[in-house]
Parts: sequence; structure tokens; C-alpha cells
Amino acid sequence: MKNKNLWILTEERPKREVIANILMMFAKDNKFACFVDTIRILPILESEKFAFLYEVVGFRCNKIERVFIKSVSGFSSFVDFLIFYQGKQPTQKDTPLYAIEETKTDDKESRNTGVYQRASKFVFIENYYPEIKKVMLYNLKVEQKEIPTATYIFGTKLLLMLGVEILGKKLDEKIFRPFNSIDEIVALKKKMHHAHKGNVPILIKKKDNKITISGRLYKLGGLAHDPNIGALSLISAAIRKLGWTGEIVITKHGLKQKHLQSGNKFVKIANHLKLQIQGLTLPTSKERDIYWKYEIEGEKLGTIFIHLVVENFTKGFSIFENHAGCEKGYFITSDGKYIPLEKYSDRKAYKAGNKNKIISIPDLILIDFGRSKIINIEGKKYQFRQNGIKELKSFGDIEKIYIKKYYPKYKIIRTVVLYGGTEKKVVEIKVGFLLNENGDLVLGIKAPALFKEAIKNLLDFWS
Repeated sequence: MKNKNLWILTEERPKREVIANILMMFAKDNKFACFVDTIRILPILESEKFAFLYEVVGFRCNKIERVFIKSVSGFSSFVDFLIFYQGKQPTQKDTPLYAIEETKTDDKESRNTGVYQRASKFVFIENYYPEIKKVMLYNLKVEQKEIPTATYIFGTKLLLMLGVEILGKKLDEKIFRPFNSIDEIVALKKKMHHAHKGNVPILIKKKDNKITISGRLYKLGGLAHDPNIGALSLISAAIRKLGWTGEIVITKHGLKQKHLQSGNKFVKIANHLKLQIQGLTLPTSKERDIYWKYEIEGEKLGTIFIHLVVENFTKGFSIFENHAGCEKGYFITSDGKYIPLEKYSDRKAYKAGNKNKIISIPDLILIDFGRSKIINIEGKKYQFRQNGIKELKSFGDIEKIYIKKYYPKYKIIRTVVLYGGTEKKVVEIKVGFLLNENGDLVLGIKAPALFKEAIKNLLDFWS
């Protein structure tokens, strides 16, 4: 009997080390013997056209026929990876085995992003797949903070309460244990430092048959405070998990009735957990039957494709990535250090109103060692190619502050990578590559030599 395939559906640019971790975890959980060698992620071509499917090679397990990766997008609060183990390509009616959230952020860099900002995804997915195994995968590029912050301890204990497995971080088992009672949650939160003056602290109060949780949810003109959405979702879900059937009321939220839209992810979570928003009426959330769809229109289909082809078929690689809708990467310096990019060339001037002081960043920066070139890439859908060409002019700051500092001897090229349309040639000189919706691989008139080498080697591989 033929073995099943492993299907990895993701919104992210799949990274070799992350895919290797997922494969090892799956094999270990299922007690499958396997070998992991050098992982490569190869675009599948059919008649010299991209099939919008990648295959993972460098992994051997007799219980897994092949490992495929395909780009998807979620409708709301979507995890980074869904994992299916079955013969045929998944449909929305199939049930995934794993929901995996990947982050490069430790609480050394950001307490909230490291735990809370992603937590609501694990609560939200239970609407669709209540039995799914949930995993928080830390793909750390900076050293782990030696002494964890109180926020990180509190948030991680809540994640463990929801059955989320933590991978990629060393956790002290004496500290990181699930909560045993609601009173324990309340007590630990009370001990923590409160928010700065002017901010609304997250406080939990329990009295009789009612629990109140304070926390500001209003931001940027609506219900959009992601770290607090995550924190309040996580606290409320843990309280329900411990058997609480009484009221849970969100207070000091800063919202008005008009901000509660039925399609909002927190409104859906609030309905699922039977929460109340103090002073407001919670609308019934519109139930959407499907959690994800295959990605067929986003610009990142083009930039992720060129990224993976360069890294798997040439000696070039990425020193920065910010694919549309994906997690922003670090900038990799010439001595291999990972550094976060500043948002502003002059923060004070920006805050004072000079909006030109924001640093425009490319979607992808590739390095071509053999030719001593660095390629700054703007990704766009085919119909917006002129916008992409205009945006190339804004990369002066990043080149001056980062690229020329760390790679002074490299020549810098700026180019646009497109996805979409049905054209089989591009006339704009500034466009380096087009992946059209039929899967045709179209090199620009003045495509960077690295692109030409990558596409040639890919075609040779499949010929």
C-alpha cells in the first residue's frame, strides 16, 4: 500500500531549518524512523511551468511518500503552518493534524510579540479544528534571554494551559508549568508590574460568579490592539479551560459599539468563549465555514519563488526578507550577525511630522557573492508594476545606512519581481522577473545575472 504524503500549507516563506524542525517533530510524535540531511525546497515544474507547488528533499522516512509545500492565505487570524498527512492535496474539508506558529522573536526583543501577539491564533483556530495539536515554534536568530520576563512566564503558562507545545526554546520546568486554578492566574497577574501611567493595565478580578479582565482594545480607530487581543483571548480561554462557566467581562477596553464588527477576529473569539464587552452589545459573529484558501493572487507568490530558486539553485542567498503578509526578517550583516532594521532614518524628525524620515524597505534583498552584487527587490502584482518601479527610488536610506555600511565593495542593483497576468514577456527594463498566473517563468530584458543563473539551473534540473 502506498504511503501518505505530508502536506505543509503556509502563508510564510518556508525556511529550511523550520521545515526540518517540523519534519523531525512529526516523525518523533508518530514514532517514525527518519533521516534529515541537507533540506532543499524545490519548485515543481511541469512542462517548464511552475506548478505552484514545492517539494522538500533531503528527508527520508519510509512512512512518508513525499513532502509538499503550498502557499495559502487565511481569512482572519491564521497560523503560520497547517500540517496534513494524507495522499491527495488537502481541501478545506480535510482536518489538519498540526497548527504551528513560528516566531523569531524572543522576549529579549519584545515581551508582547513573543507570546501575546500570536496567542489569539491558537484560541481562534479552535473554532475550526478543536482537536488540532498546537505548536509554538521559536526559530531564534538572537540569543535567548537568560532570565525570562514576567510577561513571558505568564503568557507561556497560559499557552501550556491550552495544550500548546513550545519548541525551540529551553524552558525551566519548575517555572513553566500550566496553571492549576483561576486563583493562581489572578495571583500571578497581580504580582506583575503594572502598565506605565496613562496605559490601561491588564488586571483580573474575580467576585462571586463574575470575572472582569481590564485591557485596552482600541487602537488606530478600531478594535485593533493585537498584543492585548492576544492577551485577553489567552487569559479568557485559560479561565474557560479551567471550568469557569460564569461571566467573563472585558472592561476599560476603550471601544464604542460601532467598533464591534461581526467579522473581527476578537468578536469571533468573544462569541466562542462567551465573553461580554462592558457597556456594549456583542454582535453575533458571521460563521465562515472555511479557515483558509489556496493563495492564487498575492505578489508574494513571485518574491517567494525567486527567493527559493536563488537559495536552492545558486550560491546566492537572502540577507533580508519582508515578503507581503509574512514575518519581517532580520538584516544579516557581512559578519553573519542578525540585526533588526530601524523604522526611521531620524526618529525625532519623523515624530515631529517629517514623514520622509521613514525607511522604505524592499520585499527582498539578495546577495550574489560571485559577482559582488546586492539586489534590492520590490514585489508587486503585474497590474501594479508601474507602482513597483516608482518604489525602487525610495531605497536610498536602506542602502546608505545598512548595505553600504556592511557590504561596501558590492554593487547595488534595484529590480522589480512580479506575479500575475498572462503575459509571456515584460518590456519594462526595471522588471527583473515575472511569474505569471499560468506558471510561466519570464526573465526581464535586463534581469540580474543571479536570476538568469537560478532559472537556468532550475530548468536544467527538471529537463
